[in-house]
Amino acid sequence: MAVASSLTGSPALANPAGTGLVISEAYVNGGSAGASYLNKFIELYNPTGDAIALTGDTLQYRAPTSTVTPSGSQVFALSGSVPAKSHFLIQLPSNGANGAALPTPDLSTGGSVNPGAGGGTLYIAASTTGVLPTDGAVIDKIGYGTSNSPEGTAASGNSVVLSYQRAADGTDTDNNLADFPVATPTPTAATPVSDISVVNPGTQNATAGTAIAPITLNADGGTPPYTWTATGLPVGLDISGSGVISGTPAAAGTSSVVVTAADTSGRSASATFSFVVVAPAVTLTIAQIQGTDTDTSPYVNQTVVTQGVVTAAYPTGGFNGFFVETPGPDTTPGASDGVFVFGSNSAAQVAVGDSVQVTGKVQEFSGETEITGPTVTRLDTPLPAVEPRAIPWSGLDTDAEKEAHEGELVAPQGTFTVSDNYDTNWYGSFTLAAGDTPLRQPTDAGTAGSATAQAVAADNAARMITLDDGSSLNYSTAANTGKPVPWLTPTGAVTIGSTVTFHQPVVLEYRFSLWNFQPQHQVTDDGSAVATFSDLRTGNQHPRSFGGPVLATFNVENYFPTTGEKYEAAGLGTCTYYNDRAGNHIGVNTCTGTGPRGAANDASFARQQAKIVTGINRLGASVVSLEEVENSVWFNQPRDTALAGLVDALNAAAGSTVWAYVPSPPADKLPARADQDVIRTAFIYKPAEVALVGQSQVLTTASGPGQSFSIAREPLAQGFKKVGATDDNAFVVVANHWKSKGPGTPLYPGDEEDTSSQAFDQGAFNATRVHEAQDTIAFASSVAAGLKTDRIFLVGDFNAYTHEDPMETLYAGGYTDMGSTLNPAEQTYSFNGLQGSLDHVVANPGAKAMVTGADTWQINAQEAIAYAYSRYNYNVTQFFNAGDPFAASDHDPELVGLALPSAPDWNKSKIYNSGDLVYYNGSTWRALWWTLNQKPGDVYGPWEEILTTQDGTALWTPSRIFVAGDVVSYQGKRYQAQWWTRNQKPGDPWGPWKLIG
Repeated sequence: MAVASSLTGSPALANPAGTGLVISEAYVNGGSAGASYLNKFIELYNPTGDAIALTGDTLQYRAPTSTVTPSGSQVFALSGSVPAKSHFLIQLPSNGANGAALPTPDLSTGGSVNPGAGGGTLYIAASTTGVLPTDGAVIDKIGYGTSNSPEGTAASGNSVVLSYQRAADGTDTDNNLADFPVATPTPTAATPVSDISVVNPGTQNATAGTAIAPITLNADGGTPPYTWTATGLPVGLDISGSGVISGTPAAAGTSSVVVTAADTSGRSASATFSFVVVAPAVTLTIAQIQGTDTDTSPYVNQTVVTQGVVTAAYPTGGFNGFFVETPGPDTTPGASDGVFVFGSNSAAQVAVGDSVQVTGKVQEFSGETEITGPTVTRLDTPLPAVEPRAIPWSGLDTDAEKEAHEGELVAPQGTFTVSDNYDTNWYGSFTLAAGDTPLRQPTDAGTAGSATAQAVAADNAARMITLDDGSSLNYSTAANTGKPVPWLTPTGAVTIGSTVTFHQPVVLEYRFSLWNFQPQHQVTDDGSAVATFSDLRTGNQHPRSFGGPVLATFNVENYFPTTGEKYEAAGLGTCTYYNDRAGNHIGVNTCTGTGPRGAANDASFARQQAKIVTGINRLGASVVSLEEVENSVWFNQPRDTALAGLVDALNAAAGSTVWAYVPSPPADKLPARADQDVIRTAFIYKPAEVALVGQSQVLTTASGPGQSFSIAREPLAQGFKKVGATDDNAFVVVANHWKSKGPGTPLYPGDEEDTSSQAFDQGAFNATRVHEAQDTIAFASSVAAGLKTDRIFLVGDFNAYTHEDPMETLYAGGYTDMGSTLNPAEQTYSFNGLQGSLDHVVANPGAKAMVTGADTWQINAQEAIAYAYSRYNYNVTQFFNAGDPFAASDHDPELVGLALPSAPDWNKSKIYNSGDLVYYNGSTWRALWWTLNQKPGDVYGPWEEILTTQDGTALWTPSRIFVAGDVVSYQGKRYQAQWWTRNQKPGDPWGPWKLIG
């Protein structure tokens, strides 16, 4: 902003035109009784178009009869500037305590320059020291009352309610009486003039050789009118002083244009924008527009004219366009004969099969070549029909090969398999894999960075393609939950691993940073006219049967009977929720404190539990390791409360007491509550098939700060044996849920995720999981040693794929992964379209000898999330079914069949000698003497029944011989034999047994 000096170089003279700084008002009675204002004031006015600086100027007062030069407090140095066409208020001292406060002044003299009410001379001088009022440095002055040095005749008439006021335009006739009539005081401070701002017109487009529509520029602020200039305009265009750009651009190109607006005070502002001039429309084939062996059109930003047949149209759903293709055989290798035309009006005017001419500008939008702003006309003579290209996938498995057919109608060749359905619930799309298997996690197939892992990563890239629904709708938003999610129905699930059968051709195109198969129209139903999917549910209602006992692991995904609403009602904290389309709470989002993570309320929990109960009851398992069960101790309940409730629900659904749970260790044998997670591992088992050996144990020595399980769930171990078997047949199962792969503060070096390639990525906290593997091996070995067994299973959600470092650590420790060894074709988890196993049953050599087979029951990870309890009523289509096990969790159960060790079965044809053991009718029997074909069970026969309690104490049986000192358990009490006895029940006070506890 330009600032002029107030120095005139000569005494104040008449200035009728208002071209210099003047005194515009003087009030000299401030603070007196009856005064309008508390303080006296002088008001200046700048009638010019530029601000006037006051630095170097002074305000001075000389008494009416004085003839000397003012000095001391009667001279005040000014500062600041007076804006153009604006006032400047200077506050002076007060005569008392009467009157209103002035508006905020621009300057205050404090106690200086205190003019008398009866008269005197007030003046502004271009001097830093006192000068006479007749000095040439005086800029303007007012003499009033009895002043001896006025301009012309002194002004008069001031009072406590009247001030001297110059005309509003600042007219100065050098006659104070004429220039300063009195009026009610109007103290006015400076009004800053706003800066100029130019409205940016944005990118402008034109065609070379065609006159543009005039572009009128706009600005705000400053002091209009504005004068406009411009630099960088395309040749042939000009700008008028009033800001109108017009003319005819001479040549194609992109210019950076700077336009500047200047106001009458000399202020200015600019804006910069692009001016894109394209060549005149050129008639081209679609292949020429697409270009050969390139992913970018050589005609970007040029207007083209082309012809073709409409192969797909999307007037609804958000694509707002259609595909057009040159009919006939492919005579342009390396260049596509199809292209997308973007324009909602045009999309509504065409139909598949129409022959059209399209005129529009070529653009690249997120990697897809398209014609925008189209003008579309139907051809009078139709073109031949487009036949879909039958291209084997081997001709489309690279980006370059796909690019050569971008926008073309194709008939997919070969087998395609669903590899991901997660986005179906949101965007109506599937990830497909060319071939008969889904895509694979590279580190599930080979160690990180290995040739195997890299080959799998390359194979994934070569086989991946998306099947979309012909729209960009997000079905989870409030605007679209009333529209049915396409492809899926309540009874027609599309499962990962399903084979796709195409019934109509599709368009190969690039959108959303992915290569896609787009149907020829938006899919708004089950899409069966376009494609159908093989049914993987009907034959998967139950897992594989092993014909014997089964060990399983099942991550039940945040099973919390303590719902969010219960947590809040108990006063433990507050929660936020995920809601259905009606606003009802369905799942917990976040809770303050250590809160629940599952269902929002009882109704939602009942849905969650129904599927989990169905799934577990159909496992056919004897022992099940559970992960992500509520740790009820965090909610002021016994630790096993949630687990006990699950067992009750399982038994209620089974119709009898089929299941029991393994109790937690006592509190003094657990990590401190603060070191436990709000989710935990647990065991349930069938007492009719297996019995417990020893008490459960939790690793308690690795939960401190910086230790491996300080950020994960500690392993839980339990010994089991076949019902009726002796303790020397025990096997140990250790339940695990190691640190997840999500990002966070590293615990150990190597915890940072390597995202350089799928083949190297083991997720975050890989080093932590390696430490957890090492600690788990040591813990399991300790537990097994205490139970005197060499049979150990490590089971659960390890959050490590089959060949990642933590699993390789287990293999190096002598363990074998049963799933990948015996059932390598199935995996337990799906993430980002890749399949791999995070859930494992691994066995040491002793346990491996028990295994009869393995199975992954793929009921969860392969299901669309639309079927889960957590998406209940998220869409107008109700997908949830409480009666089936599908989508009960996000992990699949992993199972192994077992041959439980015990004594050999009794054989009536075999001779047994004293001390021989056999297994018969669910119990172990020991021969007391030589016997043949004498069935165990006769209380006085050759066999004694050998049973023990969980802690190894002998269980009294009538056929067993006990001698003095033997301790037994009978009906929950402990007895000690006082002499030899057989078939004499403890409890008779005169009998051989003494009660000891």
